[in-house]
Amino acid sequence: MTKVEKIVAQMLEKDTYSQWLGVEVVELREGFAQIKMTVREEMLNGMGIMHGGVSFSLADSAFAFASNSHGQKAVSIETSINHTKAVFLNDEIVATAEVETISRSVGFYIVRVTRGEELVGLFKGVVFRKQEEWDV
Repeated sequence: MTKVEKIVAQMLEKDTYSQWLGVEVVELREGFAQIKMTVREEMLNGMGIMHGGVSFSLADSAFAFASNSHGQKAVSIETSINHTKAVFLNDEIVATAEVETISRSVGFYIVRVTRGEELVGLFKGVVFRKQEEWDV
């Protein structure tokens, strides 16, 4: 198991919300995380489409994994998402997070949420990089 995989495994072990989402890790490397999930009935809003908070949460989890993958603990300080397409019951969505810029104390990441080749959400996030390392 790589250092990045060990970090994400530690995070996921205590992350019951990502577990509830049904998050599956697709690919991990330093500065990058790709995860996926399938939309369930309890994730739909009153119009029968996926609640926007679900795609935000999936993107936020990918963001957390990517931003902590460098070995230094990181916490979000600003996030936002644009929902570009509706998502429906049983759709599989993938969140791909990638570092854009990073310094000693902050990092900026973009997360693309897709259904197949179609962009359904674009998430942007900034983290504060703590002066604390993951114990792996």
